[in-house]
Amino acid sequence: MQRFHVIKTVRFEEKCADLTAVERQRVERFLEQLAENQGMVGKPLGFHFFREKKFNGKRLYFLVYPEWKAVLAVGISGKKVQPCTIAEIKANLSSYKEFVQIFLMNRSLI
Repeated sequence: MQRFHVIKTVRFEEKCADLTAVERQRVERFLEQLAENQGMVGKPLGFHFFREKKFNGKRLYFLVYPEWKAVLAVGISGKKVQPCTIAEIKANLSSYKEFVQIFLMNRSLI
């Protein structure tokens, strides 16, 4: 089974910076798990490719692109702002897809 590429958005990186060291380690372990399991972990959110993983009362949001063997980590939020975060991600799905495609093409990965 081939590992997936894990790509992080700037916003995701900013949210990670706000986490505790223990939470950041947990996120990194989870991202490693995503790479190994081809993104097929976590709970689907309306689309098979849009998923979340809960940890310590927070949610990590990611998009899976099996056609490119890639996962895009797009956000982290708490339960209170979950609906807004999900709506924002859904509104930008085409931009995220284009970002992943360009990112992978620039690195000659697709």
